[in-house]
Amino acid sequence: MTVSEEAKKPVPETIGFKPLYAQVRERLMRRLVDGEWSPGMLLPSEIELARQLSVSQGTVRKALDSMTADNLLLRRQGRGTYVAEPEESRILFQFFRLSPDIGTPSFPDSKVLSTGHAKPTKTETDSLKLEDGEQVFRIERIRSLAGHPILIETITLPVRRFPDFDHLTIIPNNLYRLYSERWGITIGSAEERLKAISASSRDAAKLGCHVHEPLLLISRVARDLEERPVELRWSRCITRETHYAVNLR
Repeated sequence: MTVSEEAKKPVPETIGFKPLYAQVRERLMRRLVDGEWSPGMLLPSEIELARQLSVSQGTVRKALDSMTADNLLLRRQGRGTYVAEPEESRILFQFFRLSPDIGTPSFPDSKVLSTGHAKPTKTETDSLKLEDGEQVFRIERIRSLAGHPILIETITLPVRRFPDFDHLTIIPNNLYRLYSERWGITIGSAEERLKAISASSRDAAKLGCHVHEPLLLISRVARDLEERPVELRWSRCITRETHYAVNLR
């Protein structure tokens, strides 16, 4: 059975373990995972999707609303519903939470310091659920706002999920867009943990701060649309003039 045939398979209007709209959402998510719907693509109308899935238009709308709330889709007034692209500003800020104490939030610039293959540490193996013998690709870069360094981050990727990453001549600022366009991996969620640490001599030299100055350590595991871990990221951040902001609602 092809992807399109599977997507058109009727969803019974019955009460199961999940609400019907959640079952429809899963069917629509499969189209994202399988690449049938790609970033920037205009989706079929609610009426057409309802026809394909043999459910009501209201059920489809509720499923689309849920995906929109998770920044997977974008509603554009008078134009329709589109698959979200990783460079959309609200998606960028979904995964970047540092804001200046004064002024408007902006997305930081990046400068790559080092890259290379490595044998994973136990933390990397556990966080990325790696098999024995798997290798990882590590990127270290410094990120700046208005020309001032605010954090150093170390990014670890499974080589198995990102073949030929080391063949890239340029590593762009927006990695999540790169994952999506080159490897078809969309970051759907991330878990972050925050901890206070002191700056090492190396951190101090790169960030222009004092040795032992307090830094904010942010560890993040990013997952794809099927909730599989695909990236481990450690960020050591100066918070003299920035803060970590989250909306709780």
